[in-house]
Amino acid sequence: MFFWSCSKQETSNETTEETNTEASMEAEEAPSEEEIPSPLKKLSETVSGVQVEMQYGSPGVKGRTIWGELVPYGEVWRTGANEATWISFDKDITIQGNEVPAGKYGLFTIPNNDEWTVILNKTWDQWGAYDYNPEEDLIRFTVDPEMLETPAERMEFMLAENEVKFMWEKLAFAFKVAPAAE
Repeated sequence: MFFWSCSKQETSNETTEETNTEASMEAEEAPSEEEIPSPLKKLSETVSGVQVEMQYGSPGVKGRTIWGELVPYGEVWRTGANEATWISFDKDITIQGNEVPAGKYGLFTIPNNDEWTVILNKTWDQWGAYDYNPEEDLIRFTVDPEMLETPAERMEFMLAENEVKFMWEKLAFAFKVAPAAE
């Protein structure tokens, strides 16, 4: 009985310590978005009658040269920071004539000066592009980047009426999403 009593006391102390730690953590203020190097962003919007969701890490320019240096030309990029960017569709869709079944996909790009390749990869849950496998690509298509009038300090995606739009630094691109023909 004495052993049980000691064991119970130790558990009680551990619980109190955990509770005190949790309370002090709650009392601390959460870091602001500006303090997080690449905050996680989640989007959910109806685009052309299709529910589209996205998640990506949103890096900042921070005075760096982005295109051709931080993000090399001609190489697969996770199109964000940290985990690979993913996009999901609740219905079958088409993008530039390519059929895409409802589901969740990794969204990668290959930036170049004049034209970018956008990739939807069947493996959406991966860190960066380190384990990217081109054999898992569902589709690839090209987009023409355009220059932004007002630079975007933080990388952002927007879901609009009929398109997905990317903006970062002085560059943007978009691609249209349409429901699949029934």
